[in-house]
Amino acid sequence: MTSTERAPSGSEETAEPSLRHSIGLGQAIALYVGAVLGAGVLVLPGQAASTAGPASLLAWIFMGLLGLPLAMTFATLATEFPGAGGIATFATRAFGPTAGGLAGWFYFTAGSIGQTVVPLTGGYYVAAALRTDQDHAFVIAAGILAASTAANLTGLRVSGRIQLVLAAGVALLLLTASVAALPRMTTDHFTPFAPHGLSGIARAALTLFFAFAGWEAIAHLAGEFRDVRRDLRRATSVTVLIVIVLYLGIAVSVVATGTYGDPELDRIAVGRVLGTSLGFSAAATAAVVATVISLGTTNAFIASVSRLGYALGKDGWLPSPLGRLSPRGVPAGGVWAVSAIGAAGLLLGYLNHWGTEDIVNIPAVLVLVTYLVGTAAGIRLLSGRRRALALTAFALTALVTPFVAGYALVPVVVAAVALTYRWTRIRTRPDAE
Repeated sequence: MTSTERAPSGSEETAEPSLRHSIGLGQAIALYVGAVLGAGVLVLPGQAASTAGPASLLAWIFMGLLGLPLAMTFATLATEFPGAGGIATFATRAFGPTAGGLAGWFYFTAGSIGQTVVPLTGGYYVAAALRTDQDHAFVIAAGILAASTAANLTGLRVSGRIQLVLAAGVALLLLTASVAALPRMTTDHFTPFAPHGLSGIARAALTLFFAFAGWEAIAHLAGEFRDVRRDLRRATSVTVLIVIVLYLGIAVSVVATGTYGDPELDRIAVGRVLGTSLGFSAAATAAVVATVISLGTTNAFIASVSRLGYALGKDGWLPSPLGRLSPRGVPAGGVWAVSAIGAAGLLLGYLNHWGTEDIVNIPAVLVLVTYLVGTAAGIRLLSGRRRALALTAFALTALVTPFVAGYALVPVVVAAVALTYRWTRIRTRPDAE
């Protein structure tokens, strides 16, 4: 393999012995749960129920099952080609270094901007519970981002232990909400079952698509597993089960108690279910859940995206400081870069009065493109039943593509910036290759 054909750093052919193999099965599951169970779990059950009625449960089941081929495809690719590059590595091996570099830019941009959206979601809930101005949500979000950054700078071992606690807390809170709602559930709330017909179910399923995003995040950490072949697929299978059970449990609780029906109620539906059942304030309960979830998701994604930045920095697709490790074996430049982009998003959001709804579609469309590239790489690189799984994941992801056509310019702009940077770097530093 020539220098221009190499896969992004962290692949099997450019092993990174300085990246510590510290991730075991428990930490892998915790990181997975944190990446997939975003703060949307507080909003989406109510929104989906308002869109499709009790039949929204069919949309939850459908989207949960769709997540399975996607999750297993990325797990299989990460097992075969472990490394910090993740999807960038898969795309390079399948389609060449330019495709790998662009895939890396798509996901790095999406993951970094996401660190504005996720902390800010938690910040909104805390600000609401404190009955303070919503502008204070940006300050709270900055605190969530800073805490996750500090955890990652200390090393993945510490960050992973924190993630175990956060993931356990999220699971416990959501499970408690489901169980606590049992005495108030009635069959009356299931009729009419599908008041808005099949179109309502389809709209709910589209809304829920990104609730099951995050399966790609663990791919960038595969090179740091103690035993990737033994633990990665096991972690994926366990996480799929956990996520489906928790999501479906919460969705059933919201529907069966009739805790939905207007935008204000939909936003705090989970907090209302838990708070009413246990005698707590719905706003306070939702704030606690949102903070724990936001911390967990931010922590997991900074860990993942910083590793991608490390790989891209080493291979000349991002500035070289991102491709260096600290004495602790942490890609500190990547951690700081991801956090800085997230912080810049918070500052711009505050100054321009942007909310999460004004920002979220940018990373969403980039994640969708990343999924298409990653699953296409799976079709090219895998064989037999594993290829069929990748083909299924690609086809199902492609079904969503027409619904984000309004944001088609976003990946075009990112690709143009990436290629310009790459061309400029090669021209000014021919030794970078």
